[in-house]
Amino acid sequence: MGAWTEGRRDDPLPCREVDRGLFEITTRDGRGRIGRLHTEHGILETPALLPVINPNIRTIEPREMWDRYGIGALITNSYIIWKHEGLKETAITEGVHKLLDYPGVVMTDSGTFQAYIYGDVEVGVEEIVEFQRSIGVDIATMLDVFSRPDMTEGQVAKCVQETIERAPASIAASGTTMLNGPIQGGIFKHLRTESAQGMGEFGFAIHPIGGIVPVMERHLYKDYAKIMLSSLPYLPPNRPVHMFGCGHPMLFPMSIALGADLFDSAAYALFARDGRLLTPWGTQKIESLVEWPERMPCVVACTPADVRALGMKEKTALLARYNLEVTLSELDRCKQAIRDGTIWRLAERRSHQHPALREAFLWLSTSPHNKKLNLQFLEELVLDDRDAARDIDQNAGQWEHAWNWIVESQESPRKGGEPWGGEDTQVRPHINAAKKALKEHWKPHNKEGKGADEVLIAYGSSGPWRERLSDLMARLEHHCPGLEVMIQTPIGLLPYSLEDLNPFTHIDGPQWLWRRRPNPAVLREELGHYGLGERRIILVDLLGDGIQSRAFNALHQAGVVDGITDTDASAQPLEKEQRDEAKLRLQRRHVADKMVLLLNLKHDLVQTMLTDSTFVVNRLGRVKNAMLSNGTHIVSPRLTDGGLSLTTGGALEIHALREIPIPNGFEKGGGGSHLSKGPAWVVVNDDAEPFVRQGRNVFHGFILACDSWVSPGDTCLLVNQKGELIGHGISQCTPADMQHFQKGVAVKTRGGMAQ
Repeated sequence: MGAWTEGRRDDPLPCREVDRGLFEITTRDGRGRIGRLHTEHGILETPALLPVINPNIRTIEPREMWDRYGIGALITNSYIIWKHEGLKETAITEGVHKLLDYPGVVMTDSGTFQAYIYGDVEVGVEEIVEFQRSIGVDIATMLDVFSRPDMTEGQVAKCVQETIERAPASIAASGTTMLNGPIQGGIFKHLRTESAQGMGEFGFAIHPIGGIVPVMERHLYKDYAKIMLSSLPYLPPNRPVHMFGCGHPMLFPMSIALGADLFDSAAYALFARDGRLLTPWGTQKIESLVEWPERMPCVVACTPADVRALGMKEKTALLARYNLEVTLSELDRCKQAIRDGTIWRLAERRSHQHPALREAFLWLSTSPHNKKLNLQFLEELVLDDRDAARDIDQNAGQWEHAWNWIVESQESPRKGGEPWGGEDTQVRPHINAAKKALKEHWKPHNKEGKGADEVLIAYGSSGPWRERLSDLMARLEHHCPGLEVMIQTPIGLLPYSLEDLNPFTHIDGPQWLWRRRPNPAVLREELGHYGLGERRIILVDLLGDGIQSRAFNALHQAGVVDGITDTDASAQPLEKEQRDEAKLRLQRRHVADKMVLLLNLKHDLVQTMLTDSTFVVNRLGRVKNAMLSNGTHIVSPRLTDGGLSLTTGGALEIHALREIPIPNGFEKGGGGSHLSKGPAWVVVNDDAEPFVRQGRNVFHGFILACDSWVSPGDTCLLVNQKGELIGHGISQCTPADMQHFQKGVAVKTRGGMAQ
């Protein structure tokens, strides 16, 4: 428990001069993102924690934070340094990094929080920014106007406006120093949006969300979430978002899932002085502990009783290290969740560990799209929160925009299983995105022949279904070609032609999820989305043997296949030619539906394209490759996620079918105007064209325009300024990202078109 004496870590290397101040995304999961912020004192990986350092009271030395904990950035208060003559003189003559003995990124606050605590500060708007620049900080902060909780809406509006008015002078005073442009607005959502839009017009490097400390102190986490969704969708996406004053690990998963990149923490030290321990689920007093809530490295050799016996200074230092280690551990957990594609699920799990956080999460997931599903759930678990319901009703347009902002950034389909988490599962954004795409794109094929007035819904068992149902489906295709077959999954109906599509068929949970007998009213509503609402519903249980018998007997009793029971069908098996033809039609439909859904193509156009197409099939009957009648290999269905991989030949064929002009700029599409327009086009400039043709990735800064419907994980076509196809690939971002980012990979190229 003595002083730390390990060796030093190498000092960071400065970023390239041309990159200084730029931010890039390396990995994303919806709005959660891992990024790299390029600075003079190293490249900072985000999400990142910036411990708050009081130059006069150093509970943990900054050098230890760099050497022992690998912390890449910290924040200190320039106003305190400015007021303290001794600190000020050293900072001016030797620089703030020397003053703190810290080689990493140094951000400074401006004194705004001191103005909130003490009522005013004695420094001018330009003066404090010029001072921060003079002491060599990496990231300075302008002197914004803090909006207090006791202010009226009119007073808060004046704070917002005055902060915006201070922006030009602050930016001019900062010179080449990166500058924070804080977002204010209190708990007034429209003022937060106004602040984000106003500040976003200026050339700030980072946007802290200010004024949230009073909200967090009172555990108003629902208001905290509202503040985020009133601000972040309206900020330029190429600037990191800093949750100013948020250092409790309990809030990290939700904040990061909504797009936060930076956090600062004085809590690690302040709570330690009060004998309190931070945990991912709340705060605990050391006085009552026999065991550690989490066994961190700094306390492996001692018990809580041992620490209680220490002197105040030593005890505070040890608890501060404990709090810092817990905080960093939760941040690492969030970063790994982004890499695994599970950040929303982590936020979901954490929400169950604190009632105020649960309230916030339920409010988040009770968007206009999810309102019907969750409103009763919300009221039951949040003490009949009629205010939340009324808030949703009165602000439906704004919250629909915010929820769409989250959903449109999701990658779907995605790899891996989908753990069942109760009703929360239904409102995970990537599941919303998958269900929305299915409802928008999929259309029934069979409108004529026996079964055209019915729909067969199979339920009762999880997938995979192909091995058990392939023979039944061939017989159904032959005997009642007008019949649509759907499978009930725990998150909704799925057409059989898409029977391997993630996440519908990858729900990991107890078997009773699949055994639930379908609710007729729910089925009727779901079928209505697909134009099948008027069809008669025929149910068949998939569990156990004899599936074919149950299906044909049900169809016989319904009069769909008069005179043909399963016994009759078995006595008169299909001829090989009939079976092969039926299976070929099923394979063609499987590929066609995936092309409609995942490549945004017209149903009729795909049907024409696949006329006389052939398929390479594996031993289990799964389509591996699809070829046009001329032998061109166009797509390959994927086993891992039920997705579809486009080939170079397929890109050429689909590019030639484009019926709309080349995109011009980065206009936002509205409603369903993008439906069936084909894969999004991304227009690259002349400098990038030869590299794309060689199969190189498309980087931000070389994109001139894109279609409004491109989203992460989508297949897109890469074209030059003439609209000529030069490659195809997988988008890594949204249209707004393509417009604003200047560094990082925008499209991973899967194939180039040599000239």
